[in-house]
Amino acid sequence: MIRIGSIVIRVDDLQRQLDFWTAALDYVPRRPPEEDFVVLEPRDGAGPNISLDRVPAKVHVPPRIHLDLYSGQQTHDVERLLRLGASRVEWSKRPADADYVILADPEGNRFCVVDTAGR
Repeated sequence: MIRIGSIVIRVDDLQRQLDFWTAALDYVPRRPPEEDFVVLEPRDGAGPNISLDRVPAKVHVPPRIHLDLYSGQQTHDVERLLRLGASRVEWSKRPADADYVILADPEGNRFCVVDTAGR
């Protein structure tokens, strides 16, 4: 059986992105970070790994792939992520009744915070 081992995000500033994503997701490094790479895993062991790979690259808009983060407290989590350094992304095609909010990490990599409270 094949499965996803890690989702890799290309970054310019490994330490800044490490700080953001560990705080955003409550993840921890599997091993001490290397100069240009780190694998983050959920502190509680549940969920996919996220790897940060320091490879300077342009952010693609719109991105070809992005993370959907599920939240039972969307407003609270969006505000927390904004305090950590995320920014809001406006998208003209987002429906008025969308159950997601589009954000970007400190380097512009987009992700959505999806409201799961009503599910």
